[in-house]
Order: sequence, then structure tokens, then C-alpha cells
Amino acid sequence: MRIRRYPSSLTFRPRRRRAGCLPWALLLGLMLGVGALLRDAPPWLLPAAPPPALSLQPALNAFAAGDFATAIDLAYQLYDVQPDNLAVVTLLVRALVYHSYSDYNLGRERRTALELTTETMQRLPFNAEATGLHAFALQANATPIEAGRLALRAIDKVPLNMPARLALSLSYGSQGIFEAALREANRAVEIAQSTAPAWLMDAYRVQAIALGDLGRYQEAISALKQAIAVHRTVPALYFERALYALQIGDSDAATAAYFRVVAFDPDNVKARLRLCELSSTMREREAARRYCQEVTTLAPEWPDGWYALGREYFLSGDFAPAQQALHRCATLQVLQNVPVEQRRFECWYIQGQAAEILGDCPALLATYNEFLTMTAGRSLPQTWVYPPEGPPGCVSATPAS
Repeated sequence: MRIRRYPSSLTFRPRRRRAGCLPWALLLGLMLGVGALLRDAPPWLLPAAPPPALSLQPALNAFAAGDFATAIDLAYQLYDVQPDNLAVVTLLVRALVYHSYSDYNLGRERRTALELTTETMQRLPFNAEATGLHAFALQANATPIEAGRLALRAIDKVPLNMPARLALSLSYGSQGIFEAALREANRAVEIAQSTAPAWLMDAYRVQAIALGDLGRYQEAISALKQAIAVHRTVPALYFERALYALQIGDSDAATAAYFRVVAFDPDNVKARLRLCELSSTMREREAARRYCQEVTTLAPEWPDGWYALGREYFLSGDFAPAQQALHRCATLQVLQNVPVEQRRFECWYIQGQAAEILGDCPALLATYNEFLTMTAGRSLPQTWVYPPEGPPGCVSATPAS
């Protein structure tokens, strides 16, 4: 028997259940509960928020205001995440170099700038902008020949390369090629005025240096005034303004320049030392001692401050405090391992003269023998020699050989 199967024509439609209020209430309650849990959850349980976008503008603003320390901090934050961003590296290097000129103890920042440009050159060896910036840092670290070579290479690729042009001018000046230095500085000013206004202060400053090297001090002062008009709180500009003012005998302008540094940097030690030296030149002994004492108070570890103070005491006839200050100067140089060729000879010699005047033979002999031991076998431009029997008026002693 054959079974026939016919498809059923019946259709079964599922009945729709009408949603009531209860499921929605449960969903809402669940959402509120999760929200409450997340509100009180520990930070590690929550999803991490995206990091805020970093901008170079705050660092640029700080640089424009002369706040190099802040500019350096902000630029480093960017450099940590964008080491190959040449705009960041350029700002960081410029801020480090100019900050290093601000006070006596910041020279290490020039070395840091050179380390940064060296690393950048290793990553971008054929980039003209990186090459020019490296030349700029080399020149700031007293390496003019190498700086000039790299600057020429960068300019050959990019003639409007500002850091290279500045480095080239300074390199020529350091090597005594003063006319070429001025030519490159003038060209740098032209480029900055037309296409690179951010470098205008640097260009005017380098132009002033080139003019000063040629003895054209009034023109150098005019160039620095234009640089100051661009950046009014850059200490280096005022130190150089004072230098050129002194070359033409304008001590009032030099004093005003140093006071200007102190006005926006009240603890500036370098400016106080310059005021001490200037007051000494003008034979204002009391003012000179006051400024030098401020130097030793603010920077007790700086030998130059103790030398200047000791010298002022000596010139004023106060030999006992002169001896003490100069002994401190000599001791600090030894403790800080200053190379013998770079030590200040006068800290020993004038100290010995003060001891001799006071009749302090033990101190004189100790100072003299220390000097002879320290300089044994070295060729120095200055020397200090007593007869074989020792200093006149003191017990005979055999100097150290």
C-alpha cells in the first residue's frame, strides 16, 4: 500500500506576548545598579581614558615669555612621545642653550642640548634641519670648526636653514673670520625678517656678536636693542648689552642692564657677580663687597664668588677676611676637581700675599707649598716663586718639588 504524503496547508503563527512594565523596570534597575557599582569601583577596574592631546603651543608661549625652565619642561613632555618631531627638538635645544646663559651654574644644559641633537642626527643623518640644529648645538659647546662644516652642509641643501646660518656666523667669528661672520649674520637677519620671524631674536643677537667682534660696539648695541624688543626677558641679551656698553665706557647702561636681569630673576647670581666686578672697577668698594657677599650667600659652592670677595677685601686692606675668602676659593677648586690649568691662580697667590702681610708664616708656607705641589710638571702662564730658603721674613722651608 502506497502512502501518499501531502504537505499540510496549516500555518502556525506564534502568539506575540504584549510586553508589560515589569521587564523594562528590571532593565532600568539593572542599569542603575551597574552605574552605582562603577561609580564606586577602583580606578584599575574602569576603562582608561584616552591621553589628552599634547600641543607645542604652551612651550612656545613659555619660550616667548622668556620662561625657559617651563619651556624645557613642556618640550620634554612632547619629546618623550615624539622624539623625531623636529619642531619639538628645535624648541627644546634653543630653550636649553638660552637658559644655559642665564646663570653661572647652567652650562650643563648646553651639553644636554648637544646630546639631544647628536641622538637626532643618529636617527635622521640626512635631514638638513637636524644637521643645522646639530651645528647650532656644537657651536654653543665651543666646537666651531665642526659646527661650521655641518652648517655649510645644511645650508647647501636648504639655504634658508636658520640654525645653520646662525651657527655658521658664530663659527666664523670664533675662528677670527670676522667679516664672513658679519656677512652670515646679516643674511640671517634678512631670512628671519622675511620667512622665519621666530628666529628674529637669535638673528639680531648673532649680528650684535659679529659687530662686537669687529669693534663696532654702538652698532652691536643697536642690534641687541632690536633683539630685546623681540624678547624682553632673555638674560643673555642683557649680559651682552652690558658687555658692549662697558667697551664704550658707559657704566650706567651696563649697570642698568644687570639690574634688569635681577628685576625678573631676583636670585640671579651671575648678574650680582658682574655688579661686584663693575663696582670694583669704579672703586665703589662698599658696593662691590655687598654684591660679592650676596654671591657667596646665594652660591656658596662657586669659587669665582669667593675669589671676587677675597679680592675686594684685599684691595680694601682687609687682609684677614681676604685670606679666608681666597682660601675658600682655592679649597673649592680642589674639591670640585677643577683641572689645574683652569684653576684661578690668584686664589693661591693673593691669599699668600695676604698671609705675608699679616705675618702668618705657617699659612703662607702651607699655601705656597700646596701651589708648588699642584703645579709641578705643568706649564702655566702664571707662576709663583720664592727663593730656595723660602718666603722672606718666614722660617726657612724647603718647598715641595
